[in-house]
Formats: sequence, C-alpha cells, structure tokens
Amino acid sequence: MSSSYLLSWCTFIYLGASVLYIMHWLFRLKPVGFLGTVSTVIGVIVQTAGIGLRWIESYQLGYGHAPLSNLYESLVFFSWATALTYVFVEYKTKSRVIGAFAMPFAAISMAYASFNPNVRDSIEPLIPALQSNWLIAHVITCFIGYAAFAVACGLGIMYLLKNMSPNKDSGLLGAFPSLKGIDELMHQTIIFGFLWLSVGIITGAVWANQAWGTYWSWDPKETWSLITWFVYATALHARFVRGWKGTKIAFISIIGFCSVIFTYFGVNFLLSGLHSYGSQ
Repeated sequence: MSSSYLLSWCTFIYLGASVLYIMHWLFRLKPVGFLGTVSTVIGVIVQTAGIGLRWIESYQLGYGHAPLSNLYESLVFFSWATALTYVFVEYKTKSRVIGAFAMPFAAISMAYASFNPNVRDSIEPLIPALQSNWLIAHVITCFIGYAAFAVACGLGIMYLLKNMSPNKDSGLLGAFPSLKGIDELMHQTIIFGFLWLSVGIITGAVWANQAWGTYWSWDPKETWSLITWFVYATALHARFVRGWKGTKIAFISIIGFCSVIFTYFGVNFLLSGLHSYGSQ
C-alpha cells in the first residue's frame, strides 16, 4: 500500500463527509450528521497515515524530507489541518451543521490535489532553497493558520446567512448556532489562526535570512502574506478597540480568506518570485 493510495481514498472520504454534513443540515437527519462525523474522523486518521507513509517513502527514495515541499503536499496538509480544526470545533460546540460550511474546504483541497493534472504528486528531491529544517516549522505554522481561517470563513458565511434572514430561528437557519455563538466562535478561530500565521511569517523570515541572506525581500508571497496578516490584525484590533462584532467581523473573515487563497494560489500562478517553486 502506498501513500498515494491512502490519500486518494481520503479525497473521497472528505467529499462524502461534506455531502453528509450538507444533507444533515438540509434534512435535519441526525444519523446522517453522525455519519458525517465518523467519516471525517476516519478521513483524518487515513490522511495522517498517508502523510506519515509519504514521509517514510521519501526516505526510502533517498530524499529524506517532510511531505511539505510542493503544491500537492501543501494541499494535502492544508486539507488535513482544516479537517482536524473542524473536528475540534465540532467537539467543542457539538454542532454538526458547521461541517456543511467547513469540510468542503478540506474536500476541495484534496480533490484539487488529486484530480488536477497540473499538480504533480510524485516525491521529488528538495531544491536547494528548501533544504532547511525551517521548512517544517514555516509550512506547518502557516498552514495551520490557513486552516483556521478556512473554518472562520465558513463561520462568517453562516453568520451572514442567518443575520440577513428575517426567519433567523426557523427553517434551515434555525439549525445554526445562535448569532452570538457563531460570532464568538469566529473570533476565537481567527485569533487561533492569527497566532499561527504570525509564527509562520517569523519562521519564514528567519529561513529567508538563512537561504537568501535577508529577512525580508518584498517577494510577492511575502508581501501578500503580510497583507493577509494585516487583514486579520485589523479584525482583531477593531474588535478589541472599537468593539466590532457580528457582520463586520464576518465580512472580514471572508475577505481575509480570499486573501489567503490569493497568497496561496494567486501569487504562485500569477506573480513570479522567490516562492515560484510553490506552483509545482
């Protein structure tokens, strides 16, 4: 059994879990929601095994590096971190409806990694710029932050849907947690992601100094990472200082995740720079 086999299965498990969570929300079927949880937990376990096995395979091939070095592996890790973050959120809130808005991010990431012919899933040797122990710290911290922002974006969408409806406590939206509950959860998730992203930027700067001789070179990826950081910093600052809550924070959580997507994909494909290897 290879890591590719396990990760391919994980793609279908997450897609199935997303469908189950959506059905649970639309039809109020508790057993279906339970199956969504079971599928997600199984998916996380299978994906953890797949990532671990891919790491071992890297050593067997003589490369010996963590599976975090190209677009395919970063998509897999983002998906894993998003699913794991969501499982924790569901455990804390006991609300499976959130899965209908959070798990699709994990499923889409795995589907893109698995089915896009331009994404190479082969294990390859590291380019010189990536041959550093800082690779693991930088990528893991950044993508845990991205995963938290994905969940926060899902919560932001839920908040706006519920808040804009005249029937907030009935029908499909009645299954959502309260607006106050969604707002508080969204805030906590943004704080969590912001802390990890901050550490990711710092470790990236240290790594850049080691690899390129400077802590900051205004590479497009660095610049957009900083823009993303400022978007979420604005949300947290406005909440603490100006008391922003609810709709404003929900909009910022969605805008912030759009910035994350552009930092992740847009910069790789549209703007050349020192991080161009991330598009392979």
